Amino acid sequence: MNLYILGIESSCDDTSAAVLCNNQILSNVIAGQAVHAQYGGVVPELASRAHQQNIIPVVDTALKQAKISFDQLSAVAYTRGPGLLGSLLVGNAFSKAFTYALKLPLIEVDHLEGHILSHFIFNEKNIYPTFPFLCLLVSGGHTQIMLVKDFFTFEIIGKTIDDAAGEAFDKSAKILGFPYPGGPMIDKLAQTGNSNAYTFNQANMSGYNYSFSGLKTSFLYFLRDKLKENPNFITENVTDLAASMQKAICDTLMKKLIKAAKDFNINEIAIAGGVSANSGLQTILKKTAIEKKWNIYIPPFQLTTDNAAMIAIAGYYKYMKKDFANLNSIPYTKSKY
Repeated sequence: MNLYILGIESSCDDTSAAVLCNNQILSNVIAGQAVHAQYGGVVPELASRAHQQNIIPVVDTALKQAKISFDQLSAVAYTRGPGLLGSLLVGNAFSKAFTYALKLPLIEVDHLEGHILSHFIFNEKNIYPTFPFLCLLVSGGHTQIMLVKDFFTFEIIGKTIDDAAGEAFDKSAKILGFPYPGGPMIDKLAQTGNSNAYTFNQANMSGYNYSFSGLKTSFLYFLRDKLKENPNFITENVTDLAASMQKAICDTLMKKLIKAAKDFNINEIAIAGGVSANSGLQTILKKTAIEKKWNIYIPPFQLTTDNAAMIAIAGYYKYMKKDFANLNSIPYTKSKY
């Protein structure tokens, strides 16, 4: 018997709906919000208003692309948290009303669980992580190493104590004068730059934890001093600056991941989240995998950013356990992990 899961994702500034047939994507529709670019970051009130405008057209499009009707759906899975409260409330309210009207099971999904379980969406190679595995979950809001024991048993063994790696990318880009989100621009410029041109201070945290605030400060002060000497320093060296900063962030991420893999004796390694699309991180991960004999799992680009397919796949596995929510479920803004 096929299960058709409608996924709803509205944790930040992307409104997304997806339909999965078991673990296979039938549709995955995402509506972004360009309005935030002029403010240099996501404005929560504007985000929630845009979700209200987008959610019905996005769900309608997802169902049409999947070529299924309401009565074929098995359940609706939605992002309960973490995220922006106003944004989450839109997805929460829509999903409750939708399931109540159609008498469908309601499934609540943690956003971070969705990122991790995106590795179990059908792929042509039919290759998936084997439990237990380590997942480096790295995005604009989260940076942590998760020990994944089964589909819903996760243990954080390391995390950032301040800024996320994605935030370090975006704020570095802002210092260089790039619009939000600037992480992809750093990645693009880094590909033609010298990653060893400059060195920035990297935190040496105990255990498997991260810190990126010092790295950002080092980058800021370095540029401040250089601009005093040469007002055109950034313009003349922008590719090398991007490459050097990207290398510093990726080296910091990999150092702890390598330590965790060794200490836990695990060679099944996955990455997830928006920063997993970064070419520098993927390159160093592939190189390390050869050296350490790791089996690595990198999600396709369309599954790295916030999307409803990852919520739907988590919903699929929760459906198999009959793990359903009720209408009293409310969003949470802070991660339970």
